[in-house]
Amino acid sequence: GDIRDYNDADMARLLEQWEKDDDIEEGDLPEHKRPSAPIDFSKLDPGKPESILKMTKKGKTLMMFVTVSGNPTEKETEEITSLWQGSLFNANYDVQRFIVGSDRAIFMLRDGSYAWEIKDFLVSQDRCAEVTLEGQMYPGK
Repeated sequence: GDIRDYNDADMARLLEQWEKDDDIEEGDLPEHKRPSAPIDFSKLDPGKPESILKMTKKGKTLMMFVTVSGNPTEKETEEITSLWQGSLFNANYDVQRFIVGSDRAIFMLRDGSYAWEIKDFLVSQDRCAEVTLEGQMYPGK
């Protein structure tokens, strides 16, 4: 049947079954169905601090500072970072942007686990001087 044929009681029963059915390995679930906590430290790779940060940031808001190169005006910074935000938005990253100086903007993410992918995108852009994320500075290209 069509999903619309289900009433709330059916849905609740399905959900109960789903929750009982814990045989499914969490890794097989799509990203958004995985529980965000607790962190399984046994799965972490200590040689990759970013993987640890990613897990701790899942579903949490995170901010990164982006500096535009070439001594721009605030208006230029606005335009350039707006283009970057547009590219990220097209790639399905939900990013908010705030201009905080003539050459700086804050990119705010609702789900911090994407931060490193976004940082990688930003530092590859022509006018990106640097990105600061979690107190670490990443120079542009």
